[in-house]
Amino acid sequence: MRIAVVYWSGTGNTEKMAHAVVLGVQEKGMEVDLFRADEFTRDQVSDYDGFVFGCPSMGVEILEEDEFSPMFKDVLPLLEDKPVLLFGSYGWGKGEWMEEWEAMCDEAGARLLDDGFICKKTPGPMDLEGCRTLADLFDL
Repeated sequence: MRIAVVYWSGTGNTEKMAHAVVLGVQEKGMEVDLFRADEFTRDQVSDYDGFVFGCPSMGVEILEEDEFSPMFKDVLPLLEDKPVLLFGSYGWGKGEWMEEWEAMCDEAGARLLDDGFICKKTPGPMDLEGCRTLADLFDL
């Protein structure tokens, strides 16, 4: 199985989480490629069997608007029936951005493997372990 991990990070928190996800995928023996949001395009979707997207909450609980959101909206129609996981960090609120993001995926027909994984502010060891074990949700 080949997995794409695609993320956007402003402070480095979501980037740390993305690297933990990559480690978990590698430990499961799957192929994995890590992309920043500005590096991933719809043309690459067919190269992968599963996807893990990471983006922090921005502003009033929304996805980052300049790089991540345009990329995600462009690839979303191609994720129908594809296994997808979501993760991100937030500094305020209650995680509403993740609920809205999950709803977008559901409406597009993506196969969410679990609720989005979120952590508040800087990910600690338990948060990073949670990210690492996200790979367990992909069927081998």
